[in-house]
Amino acid sequence: MIGKRRGALAAFLGTLLLLVPLGGCSSTDTAGVLALAEVPRSSSKGLRFGDHDPYDFTGTTPWHHQVHGVDVAKYQNTIDWPRVKSSGIGFAFLKATEGGDRLDDRFRENWAKTKAVGMPRGAYHFFYWCRSGSEQADWYIRNVPREKGAMPPVLDAEWNPDSPTCAKKVPPAQARKMLRDFIAKVSRHYRQVPIVYTTVDFYHDNDLGSMKGVQFWLRSTAGHPSEKYPGQHWTFWQYTGTGKVPGIGTPADINVFQGSPADFRKWMVKNS
Repeated sequence: MIGKRRGALAAFLGTLLLLVPLGGCSSTDTAGVLALAEVPRSSSKGLRFGDHDPYDFTGTTPWHHQVHGVDVAKYQNTIDWPRVKSSGIGFAFLKATEGGDRLDDRFRENWAKTKAVGMPRGAYHFFYWCRSGSEQADWYIRNVPREKGAMPPVLDAEWNPDSPTCAKKVPPAQARKMLRDFIAKVSRHYRQVPIVYTTVDFYHDNDLGSMKGVQFWLRSTAGHPSEKYPGQHWTFWQYTGTGKVPGIGTPADINVFQGSPADFRKWMVKNS
């Protein structure tokens, strides 16, 4: 994603874009949840956004899907959320916390502004391998509101080799236990089971396919998830980190939901 490494790259690429022209528990009732779950109408062929470094997808491509979303962090700077929504984006994942002591500088701003435009959104935590899952869950709970109508929390599980403070790896069984500890505490607090975001290498290194009872958000920017994660069901697919989204001034992560707009509305009612 999603962590500092990719965010820094996005910020660097965003600077280049300035130089080189490129083509381009609050209370809400069920009606409120349904209103948040509204997504822009799209054609039966889905949506297609521009990309600064496109991959030539074949077979089932991202633009076969009708519900697209973004994930953002402070590196995207100030975002024009009304413009993002009007472009066809139907949901957003916002970086909230990292490790046990870091809060994204723009989380509260993005949380408020996405709600103001009626954008379905959830908050994600970038996991560190130098702190316990329980400690990291406490930090997330301290900073992310428990808000009815919000998408489930997200646990971003990947290696972080470029971290200046925590580049370590842990054995697979320990990694899964740390993730389960985070999931258990966050699930109890929000009454929502966190979605697990992961990358191809981390998924296979740690046999995440053996984790039951969670929904997956899979990163696969050079092929369909069925190619990179054989047999794994997924709810969200992150298909690019270099997308062009109106209202976002840097290269953007773009994702799709596995299902139609009607399916997404049903999913929101069930999961929010």
